[in-house]
Amino acid sequence: MKIKGLRWWIIGLIAVATIINYIDRSAINIMWPYIYKEFGIADVDSKQALALITTCFMITYALGQMVTGRMMDAIGTKWGMVASISAWSLSIALHAFSRTIASFNVFRAMLGFSEAGNWPGATKSNAEWFPSKERAIAQGIFGAGASLGSVVAAPFIAYVYLAFGWRATFVGIGVLGIIWILPWLLINKNVPSKHPWITENELKHIESDLGQHSASQEKLLGWKELLKIRNSWGIISSRFFLDPVWWMFLTWLPTFLKEQMGFDIKQVGAFAWLPYLFAAIGGLSGGFYSSYRVRSGVAAPKARKEAISIGCSIMLAALFGILFSLDSLKEHVELALFLIGMTLFGFQFLINNLQTLPSDYFNGKNVGTVSGMGGTAAVLGTIGITLLVPIISKTSYHSFFVTAAMMVPLGWCCIYFLTSKEKVQLNITNE
Repeated sequence: MKIKGLRWWIIGLIAVATIINYIDRSAINIMWPYIYKEFGIADVDSKQALALITTCFMITYALGQMVTGRMMDAIGTKWGMVASISAWSLSIALHAFSRTIASFNVFRAMLGFSEAGNWPGATKSNAEWFPSKERAIAQGIFGAGASLGSVVAAPFIAYVYLAFGWRATFVGIGVLGIIWILPWLLINKNVPSKHPWITENELKHIESDLGQHSASQEKLLGWKELLKIRNSWGIISSRFFLDPVWWMFLTWLPTFLKEQMGFDIKQVGAFAWLPYLFAAIGGLSGGFYSSYRVRSGVAAPKARKEAISIGCSIMLAALFGILFSLDSLKEHVELALFLIGMTLFGFQFLINNLQTLPSDYFNGKNVGTVSGMGGTAAVLGTIGITLLVPIISKTSYHSFFVTAAMMVPLGWCCIYFLTSKEKVQLNITNE
């Protein structure tokens, strides 16, 4: 049996896994403003407690990016993704059995480590199944899964929470990942060159821009060797500054809507998904933009950097808009959601291109590792910002948005000045 467009089935399944991933990680942020008292936490301490829970998640998420990125390069994306999603589905279900903040943090740490595998696995699978001119589109598709996961999460979790309680909600979303494994194993039988269902034309298309060294000839470089390469540092440092902006909204948007806008959980479920719809559109738009530029003859790294510049500009404009109108946003809910949505639109426009750069600059056996290092840097930056938010938002959210606005140009400078404009041909075999 042959299937036309098999690569789109693969990336579609990864997008679904990403949706599940974000439903899982968003659940605590949506429910926390309404369940923290069950753990004996006072109102004044609720944000500090959420920051601690998020930090436990992020620390192990950082470690997981390094380990699972290496795992994807070692055992392949098929079984690497199965291992990752199985572990994170079990971890999120175990949240239902928490009785103390300590046990909650343990299960949150387990979730962070296992969920980390989704991103290096997706990036490596993208490099395996798509030529460079399509990779940003593919990255945009599964990146849109992150936004769509957040779109689905708010109304879905609010509904299940109100109907069955928070413990049943955690168990229910844990089941989703286990269900996903079945079609993944059925369709993703092997890498493209060995897949029994791939057509000859599609295989030629996928391999159309392979370099002179095949994947089987390439050397698997260690972390120390990869850190000697300037492009690695460009990717790592830019993600350190840019990714925390996304996480600021992912973690604190429900709390912001409750404290600043006076939302209850029904209103959070009804409106909190809107900014993430903007983000999903941004992810797809950024992918189509850079892919169009590559097809027009622009070098892939240069096209990605153009998209990153556009995304940063949109983010800054939206964040300044929020700052100038923050005091009046409670009376203009539509404007608040629009500006937050445009911030996330800009982020997703750029981030899928930034996450594609490892497959543009590095050979197949090293893509997962570089992607994992970038993910770890992103998490380290996010941990610092997460711990800072309860301090800077005690009396006002002005400092929250100022901090986000400061991170954007720093991230842009790192990617623009540290990485090369053209694809770097590394003679890995002889190093």
